[in-house]
Amino acid sequence: MPFRELAGHGRLLELTAHAAARGSLPPSLIFSGPDGVGKRRAAVALAQLFNCSSPVAGTDDLSPDSCGACSACRRIARGVHADVMTIEPGETGSIKVDQIRQAVERSAYRPFEGRRRLVIVDEADAMEAAAQNALLKTLEEPPAASSFVLVTPRPDVLLPTVQSRCQRLRFGRLGPSEVAAVLRRDHGFSEADAHTAAALADGSVGLALEADTETYGDARDAAVTMLSQAAGFADPRQRLAAAKALGADKLDREQLGRRLRLVSSMLRDLTVLISRGDESTLANGDLKGSLQRLTRSFDGERAVRAFSAVDRALVALDRNASPKIVGDWLAFQI
Repeated sequence: MPFRELAGHGRLLELTAHAAARGSLPPSLIFSGPDGVGKRRAAVALAQLFNCSSPVAGTDDLSPDSCGACSACRRIARGVHADVMTIEPGETGSIKVDQIRQAVERSAYRPFEGRRRLVIVDEADAMEAAAQNALLKTLEEPPAASSFVLVTPRPDVLLPTVQSRCQRLRFGRLGPSEVAAVLRRDHGFSEADAHTAAALADGSVGLALEADTETYGDARDAAVTMLSQAAGFADPRQRLAAAKALGADKLDREQLGRRLRLVSSMLRDLTVLISRGDESTLANGDLKGSLQRLTRSFDGERAVRAFSAVDRALVALDRNASPKIVGDWLAFQI
C-alpha cells in the first residue's frame, strides 16, 4: 500500500519518500523496529514509489507517493512484479546463501520494466553467516539501479560488516489508536474489539491480531468496574468490593496481569483527559464517556499515583505474589 495508508511513522516515512524522489536515499537500508509495526509494508510502499507509473502528491501535498492503483503498484502488492524480489526464511527458518546469491545476480541487471529494482530481505536476522557474507560486496557497491532493504526486529544479530554498509531506519511502536484504526480498516474489527486488542498490543498490529478479544473484552469491563468502584468510596469494605470486581480472588497471575495492564492503559487515558491532551492518543477511545466521568474523582496527582501503584502490582505478580493479595492491596492504593 502507499505510504499515506500506513499507520504511524509519519515523519520517518515523509523523509524516506522525499529522499527516494530526489534520488538521495541510500541504496542499502535496514528497516528495524518491533514486530508488527509495519516495517515490511513500508518496504513494499518504497518499491511502489520507485516503480509507480502514476505517482501522486502525499497527504501534505508535498511528499511524493505511489498511486497504489496502477498495474505496477498492484503487482508489487501481490509480490509478482519483475523488479521487486522478496526473500524470506524457508522451511528451516533460515535464509540460505543460494537465496542471497540469486538476489545478487538479479540485482546486477537493469530494471526489466520499472525504474528501480528492489530486493526486500524480510526477517533478515535469519540469514545464515554465509548468506550475509555473500551480500557484503553488493551492499557496499550496489548496482546503479538497484536497492536492498533488510527488514528485521533484531538488527544487532546481523554481522557488524553488514550493519556498517547499511543506513538504519528505526520504526517505533504504534500508538494504541493507530493500532485500533488498522484493525478496523484492514481486519474488520468492531470499534470495541479494536480498542480492546490495541490496548494490550504494545504498539504492534501483529500482537493485536493474536489477541482473544472476547477474553480481553471481559477483562476490560472488569477494569472499568474496578476503577469506578475504587474512585467513589473511601470505606475499606467498599474498596475490597472493588478488588472483587477486578476478579483478583478468582484469577491466576497471568489473567490478573492482563487486567492490570488494562487498568494501567485507562489511567494513562485519564491523565490525557485531565490535562486536555490530544484525545486521538487515547488507548480506550470508545470508553471516553466512562473515563470522562472518572475524572471527577481522579485529579492528575491521584491518577499518577494509581498508575505507579499498578506498576508495582505488576512487579509483585512477576515475583509470584498472591493475586488476591495484590488485588486487595491495589484497591486501597487507587
